[in-house]
Amino acid sequence: MTDAFALLSEPRRPWLDADALKARFLPLSAEVHPDRVHSASEAEKAAANTRYAELNAAYNTLREPRDRLLHLLELEAGGKPKDVQRIPPGTMDLFVEVGQTCRDTDEFLKQKSTSESPMVKLRLMQEGLDWLDRLQALQGRVNAKRDELVAELRQMNAVWEAAPPVGAPERVAALPLERLEQVYRAMSYVARWTEQIQERIVQLAL
Repeated sequence: MTDAFALLSEPRRPWLDADALKARFLPLSAEVHPDRVHSASEAEKAAANTRYAELNAAYNTLREPRDRLLHLLELEAGGKPKDVQRIPPGTMDLFVEVGQTCRDTDEFLKQKSTSESPMVKLRLMQEGLDWLDRLQALQGRVNAKRDELVAELRQMNAVWEAAPPVGAPERVAALPLERLEQVYRAMSYVARWTEQIQERIVQLAL
């Protein structure tokens, strides 16, 4: 498996600063950008294009927290996490609330789409604003959960920095991979919830 951290000369760790990562990526990719090698031989162009594609793929993997955590788990544990659909600890209340609110919003949107009475449409317009407020408040709680997870990832960096080097037999035992997997699953749900909420906010605004 290609190590995206190694490709970008980044130490393996759960949290990366997005700006610092971009600053490291840009000069590396600039060296092999197609515009820089247009006068090179075909073999050199092919090698540069391959390197450019690899760097871009690595950057896209590491800049997204969910993708970065999955990649880190695969590198450290030697495979993809299991039971990724299992509800992670500390997220059940949000799981239930988001699911119920989305279902209720869908019912309202269905009612709104079939209404023909001007009086009913006026009432539904006000109700739509109320639903919009509820969804935005719910998104705020989802964002707060994301911020909580990000703070935990920042703290985890110290564990990775103090761990035995990559390849050492005692490295895996020194890393909190089970907890990292739980955070990865929680981040995946947070991203999914945000998509579901934003989709309904857009529909309400139409």
